[in-house]
Amino acid sequence: MVSQSAMIIERVREKIADHKKILVGFSGGIDSTVLLHALYLIKKEHDPALIIRAIHVHHGLNAKANAWQQHCAQLCQQWEIPFICRHVFVDPSEKGIEAAARDARYQAYREVIEVNEVLVTAQHLDDQAETFLLALKRGSGPAGLSSMPGSLSFVTKQGQTQLLRPLLTIPRVDLETYMQEQQLPWVEDDSNQDDRYDRNFLRLHILPRLTARWPHISHAIARSASLCAEQESLLDELLQETLEGMMDYRGGLFIDELQNCSLAKRNALIRRWVGLHQLPMPPFNQLERIWHEVALARQDAEPVCRLGAVEIRRYQGALWVVQRIANLAGQQYTWSYPASFELPESLGILQIMEGQGQIRPPEPCESVTVRFGLQGTLNIVGRHRSRSSKKIWQELGVAPWMRERIPLIYYNDQLITAVGCFITPEGLVGDGLLGIAIDWQKKNEFQLAL
Repeated sequence: MVSQSAMIIERVREKIADHKKILVGFSGGIDSTVLLHALYLIKKEHDPALIIRAIHVHHGLNAKANAWQQHCAQLCQQWEIPFICRHVFVDPSEKGIEAAARDARYQAYREVIEVNEVLVTAQHLDDQAETFLLALKRGSGPAGLSSMPGSLSFVTKQGQTQLLRPLLTIPRVDLETYMQEQQLPWVEDDSNQDDRYDRNFLRLHILPRLTARWPHISHAIARSASLCAEQESLLDELLQETLEGMMDYRGGLFIDELQNCSLAKRNALIRRWVGLHQLPMPPFNQLERIWHEVALARQDAEPVCRLGAVEIRRYQGALWVVQRIANLAGQQYTWSYPASFELPESLGILQIMEGQGQIRPPEPCESVTVRFGLQGTLNIVGRHRSRSSKKIWQELGVAPWMRERIPLIYYNDQLITAVGCFITPEGLVGDGLLGIAIDWQKKNEFQLAL
């Protein structure tokens, strides 16, 4: 008879078969210990070329967190797996502590993962059932009830990779059997017994009663989640061409086109448009706010709807997804010209292109600074009279949210150029002289398209 360990190892081996570089989220609990140990055995017994690294995220929320880190480090040393620990700050003010800790954890994964490396996490069948019930509690539709996919795209600082969940069809009781068979140690997070948290309440009080009555309830819930995901995939396929026809080439979604749709179709299109930016599908109440408070706001308004780390805005008859950043108006940064300059808030990098533009280079006695937030009245090249900063931005077609994000280059206290937008007469290179251009390499094109 095949042991439970052998079955789980083979399942994991099947799920990661196409990948050779793996980053494992390792908390030290039963689930992630089974996953990491199974990968260790796969490498040892079947695939020596497999490259495995483990990352432990130290949230700083429990007095035992240092001991957990040490436990994980020791196991990785024993299994000869490179170990990474990242300390994170968890801010529960907006989302609550569970969601905030998850966001901080996945941000740590994004920062650590390497090119051609996939992220592997240890969610299992019982986690899937809990996620489904939490979505049901929130009144989610098919998208939310699809719960967790076994694999999905994962956007990182290095580009796009995959997030894999090879244990997603395996119940927790089988993982516990694996631990017993392999005689593995683990850490127990005592906060898992705190039923004030919704997921713990389901795990401790609801799912055990459901399972006692219907032993295969977790499998049934997972099947329902899979059917919901299948329906969402079909809608994706059917609506893709329609959505592409409603979008500006820079990513905006035309409001007039949406007004000709039924409520159900409009909501489905907005959800998928948001999903193009690797964001969670907005629930019904947020869809209502996006439509009524942003799309249908009065024409002279600048409406905003916050959606996690982004904002939904309206401009020139379209909806736009905009990354939220700190207010940069009035900020000033010294630029060690002509070296490249990394802009704050992940706005990108500025580089000098010598002999390729109309901007005069600075004199040796002039300091170069980067500032934000254009103010007052000024002259720009190509206009015959001075204009207010607001009028200039309007004439240039710059969206309101971009106006405080466009880098302004000063020589001493003289404005020279707004990068990619205009040059002042004081910044224009003289006839017969070699000028410079400033190349702005943008990190987040969807937020900087206008």
